[in-house]
Amino acid sequence: MPESHIDAQNDIQDSQAQAGEEAPLGKGTEGAEDARVAALENEKSELLRLAQTRQAEFENFRRRVEREKAETIDFAAAETVRALLPVFDDFERSLGVETNDATYAKGVQLIHTRFKEALEKLGLEALESVGKPFDPNVHHGIEMVETDEAEDQTVLGEFQRGYNFRGKLLRPAMVRVAVKK
Repeated sequence: MPESHIDAQNDIQDSQAQAGEEAPLGKGTEGAEDARVAALENEKSELLRLAQTRQAEFENFRRRVEREKAETIDFAAAETVRALLPVFDDFERSLGVETNDATYAKGVQLIHTRFKEALEKLGLEALESVGKPFDPNVHHGIEMVETDEAEDQTVLGEFQRGYNFRGKLLRPAMVRVAVKK
């Protein structure tokens, strides 16, 4: 066969392959096509698995960012409320002071009530300690009093009220604890 005829036949096959037409099948090309299809199917399944993995990783990332954002907001709120507690304590102490000006006392009471409601709305909860058993997880024992009038390890009084914020201990109560003689 002349060489120019072979070159022409190769050019025809190349142009058919570029146009997407099948080249005439010869011996062994069917096995090569099957291998190519199998390789493409493997590549497709690998890419699908990779896409699913990336999507799952992104969903986990999104959830983690949302959780961390919520935790940061809760932490900031707790620290803000913690900083306001000494002011709130001062208001409570001021309510116990006698004054001749009833209007002034009523104004302080009103401010205290509104301040307390605002803190409770944010999630602040006062711990009730007096008369309850001493719990080192929520109480900070400041004084031990020997007495027969109360059960052993019972809280007799509070020096400073304790608080929970959104279900977590914000500040333990400073308490006086009964001890048997």
